[in-house]
Amino acid sequence: MKACRLEKTSRTPVWLMRQAGRYMKEYREIRDAKSFLEICRDKDLATEITVTAQKKLNVDAAIIFSDILLLVEPFGLGLEYLKGDGPMIKRPIQSARDVENLPEVDPGESLSFVFQAIRQTRQTLDRAIPLLGFAGAPFTLASYMIEGGSSKDFSKTKTFMTRDEGVWRSLMKKIARATIRYLDNQIDAGAQAVQLFDSWVGCLSGEEYEKYVLPYSTLVLNGLRKGTPVVHFGTGTTGFLESFSRAGGDVISVDHRMPLDGVWKRIGPGKAIQGNLDPQILCTDIPTIRKYTQEILDSVRGRAGHIFNLGHGVLPQTPVENVIALVDMVHEMSAR
Repeated sequence: MKACRLEKTSRTPVWLMRQAGRYMKEYREIRDAKSFLEICRDKDLATEITVTAQKKLNVDAAIIFSDILLLVEPFGLGLEYLKGDGPMIKRPIQSARDVENLPEVDPGESLSFVFQAIRQTRQTLDRAIPLLGFAGAPFTLASYMIEGGSSKDFSKTKTFMTRDEGVWRSLMKKIARATIRYLDNQIDAGAQAVQLFDSWVGCLSGEEYEKYVLPYSTLVLNGLRKGTPVVHFGTGTTGFLESFSRAGGDVISVDHRMPLDGVWKRIGPGKAIQGNLDPQILCTDIPTIRKYTQEILDSVRGRAGHIFNLGHGVLPQTPVENVIALVDMVHEMSAR
């Protein structure tokens, strides 16, 4: 929390995206017995997974076990998680009529299980450990809703957004309004910081980002209740990092494709940075992990406002002992 506020810390804090995931035996055992949506809807299981990961890794923050696509479900498009194939939207958006028919979503009721899990997790966690909530950014959610799942080229999304700007605007504003309500509810439930994930925004050019994404990310990031730190995360943002930072957020989270010392110059003063070890490095060996970790810490040079994280999520094939070793390394190597 101090790093989010650009305050000096005794060491660099570290947490990891997908720190509660398939690489961890305890999670796989639960996942073998329950579907992904069943786990998300069960506050006891969500709490157990969240707290177990934090304690096992000794990270400096917990992030609630959930998924960015849960907000899609109340829109009525039919969300499913297929084993081995990831999420699928049964009735993807194809027309202006589909956008008109989308309801105004109030997550307070439809996603109450998320807020129950946050309340219970906050009560269960060590009081010194912050709990993070999160949501998908409007562009990333819109791309799932149009593509019907993940995509390699996002051709349907790009066609949709360029064909009729009015319809695109209507869709993005509906998602943005729902996202603000969703994150504010998470904050009310006990999340002490929140992260906005724009996981797919790297498929766009800088000009496309400025025109089709920036206004709606700004709407969310400026519309949240004040006083709670917000982390703004995207992958592939190298080409338009200045615009991405301008959209908002107290902390700009970047992937592993750019050195952090250069990032700080580009995002401007007054913002913290989160990142940015390549997740693939955790699949190598301890000396290699140590080398790359040291390089990242050296590039920051102890500057206030750095939260160590990966460039994206922990990969399923990652050895858990390597993840534990990374957290220990960051704490040891950054102590000041």
